[in-house]
Amino acid sequence: MPEMTFREAIRKGLTEAMDGDQKVFLMGEDIGAYGGSYAVTAGFLEKYGPIRVRDTPISESAIVGTGVGAAMGGLRPIVEIMTINFSLLAMDQIVNHAVKVRSMSAGAAHVPMVMRTVTGGGAGLAATHSQSLEGWYATVPGMKVVIPSTPADALGLLRTALQDEDPVLFCEHALLYGTRGEVPAKPYTIPFGKARIARQGKDVTLVGNARMVHVALQAADELAQRGVQAEVIDLRTLRPLDVETVATSVKKTHRCLIIDEAWKTGAIGTYLAFRVQQEAFDTLDAPIAHIGGEDVPMPYARNLEQLAIPSVQTVLKALKDQIGV
Repeated sequence: MPEMTFREAIRKGLTEAMDGDQKVFLMGEDIGAYGGSYAVTAGFLEKYGPIRVRDTPISESAIVGTGVGAAMGGLRPIVEIMTINFSLLAMDQIVNHAVKVRSMSAGAAHVPMVMRTVTGGGAGLAATHSQSLEGWYATVPGMKVVIPSTPADALGLLRTALQDEDPVLFCEHALLYGTRGEVPAKPYTIPFGKARIARQGKDVTLVGNARMVHVALQAADELAQRGVQAEVIDLRTLRPLDVETVATSVKKTHRCLIIDEAWKTGAIGTYLAFRVQQEAFDTLDAPIAHIGGEDVPMPYARNLEQLAIPSVQTVLKALKDQIGV
């Protein structure tokens, strides 16, 4: 299989959509002449023109609201919100309009809109540009929240998102754009709500999403040197949430640690722990453990920022202190 970066995989998915359907258009801040803050849409303005690649004013509410109207009118907008932190300015349009149109119209109208956004910390962008808010949106009925960790998943899940008839929040971690991986050459899609077993194991289950999957895999390498075989599960989507795959793994390994980059209080991982406990309680040899980002505004100082985000060391410490692995 050919290799490509996470960025290239997203670009490929967008190109396929734009080439395949004239109703698809892109809209967002700096996506045209500038080529996107993370260079995903570089060259799109020249290829598709300003009607289909629209640079917008700095108004997330207006961007998402326009996308909702365009989608209801028969188009298929791909809205880019430069960072998930800025989505707070469009919260009303996302939560009270985009995801409720179908139910409030009794199915007479729908919003086939993909909202691409960047999430996560670790890039030295301080408190208001480093938040992981995808778990918030995963609590909203009608919302689909997608958060890939590899180039192959980014492309497959984006293709699925672009076929959906309802709004999809597609979250791309800021530190994954340059990562590389094999991507199947033949066309494929990846269904929502189906987690990926990133590594097989029998002694403990590690669960994460986005960059935390990479942290879990590195921790699994460390554990392997001690003779401990960790199974690593990549959730892929937070809504729908694949409880079954995680519970099946826990029934095999009897131990589980869920890793969130989002703040530990109210994290989606704590809800997942509750659901897995319901399904696999009788097979557990230790309580399900959860670690998340520290409950602080993200520090700007590099050393403090690293302490606020789960790392291989914090994963290994949690396994030892909370589970006894």
